Parts: sequence; structure tokens; C-alpha cells
Amino acid sequence: MRKWMKWTMTIFAGTLLAACQPRPVAEKISASKGKTMMEENEDVILVDVRTLEEFAAGHIEGAILLPLASISAQASTVIPNKKAIYIIYCRSGNRSAQAVDLLAEMGYETLYDMGGIIDWPYGTVTD
Repeated sequence: MRKWMKWTMTIFAGTLLAACQPRPVAEKISASKGKTMMEENEDVILVDVRTLEEFAAGHIEGAILLPLASISAQASTVIPNKKAIYIIYCRSGNRSAQAVDLLAEMGYETLYDMGGIIDWPYGTVTD
């Protein structure tokens, strides 16, 4: 009986510890790494979490707009595939960090935080 209890307690403790582990944090990447990833994998999705006004003034070509304030309400519509590869950016890196945390909590699995467009030396476009 003791052997059974010891085995059960070991499994319980392992399960409890696994459940308490922090979720993986999105990898922080540089602009050059983000550019390389986009060039090498057409499935990478670039997400701009700035405001509509900031996006209209200039954004990285091919980016999808999903303002930080709208993530909870619109992410499932704007970026529905939770298994896709997403690179998130904003102006300086603050909102992108918040956005990856929100998206991870919502179940998005592969997130990269590229920080701010202010560090993007490869040019921008306007629509």
C-alpha cells in the first residue's frame, strides 16, 4: 500500500509542478532576424499593433494591423490561425511585448516580438 501511495504522490506532484510552470515567453528578435524570417518563410505573418493612424503614416510592407487595444475583441477574426507564425511589432517595443503576452494567453503558439518599427532600417510603406 505504501508503494502505491508513494507512486500516486509522485505523479500528483509532477502534474502539479507542470501545471504551475510559466507559459513560454515569445522570443524577442531583432529587425534583421525578423526580415530574414519573412524572406525565408512566406507563412510568417507580420502584425502591427499600433493605432490606425500610426499604421497609415507608415508600416512594414505586408503587415496586418491589429491595434493593441483591439486584440481581445478582434484577434480571432484578424489572425484566426493560432498555430501560425506571428512576428509582432509596434513603435518602440512596449506594445509589442504586451501584445505577445495577450496573444499567448489567448492560445497563439508561435509568437516573436520584434520590438519597434523605430529599429526597422529597411523602409516602410503607406496605404
